[in-house]
Amino acid sequence: MSGEGRRERKRQQTADHLADTAWRLFQSQGYEVVTMEGIAEAADVAKRTLYKYFPVKEALLRHRFHRELAQSMPEVLKQLSALPTAEARLRGFLDLSADWSIQHRQHIAPYLSLRMREAGVPYDLDSERRSGIEAVFAGFIRQGQEHGEFDEHFDTLTAAQYLEFLYLASLMRWLNSTEIDLHDELRTMLDFCLGGLKS
Repeated sequence: MSGEGRRERKRQQTADHLADTAWRLFQSQGYEVVTMEGIAEAADVAKRTLYKYFPVKEALLRHRFHRELAQSMPEVLKQLSALPTAEARLRGFLDLSADWSIQHRQHIAPYLSLRMREAGVPYDLDSERRSGIEAVFAGFIRQGQEHGEFDEHFDTLTAAQYLEFLYLASLMRWLNSTEIDLHDELRTMLDFCLGGLKS
């Protein structure tokens, strides 16, 4: 393995260690109570090392969530591939996402806060700031276009980006109300979106 490859593997291992340490503290003490100094101490690293990898506490959540999504996605997509249509796969994915979000509700708000603060900040397609959900949505939309479910004249990536924005907005509405059922909220959002996508 090249020196560059070893450095990247070491960097990823360190980032994972820091995020996992932070997650354990968030779970045991509560997100609001845990400090960056406490995370550095528990991870046995200097504060400057922690801040080099994660300049804000929310970024540790993002790393953990995005890694978890990436690791689970192959099995999720395999499971959803058994459904007969792209629309059914989209609905199935959003139902699974709702289940996961409900389990992590207390940590969704700071994660979304970071996403909103970074809105409009350019980043490349491989940036670790990307969750990967946009690519998942694009895949389902492309499948629907190829099989005549969705209007093929829509740009796939643009449609996926709009859907991701609506998805994040639905999560924010849910977080701000104890009356909203997240499964229903995401189904309503998708109905609204598909009204424009269907040919």
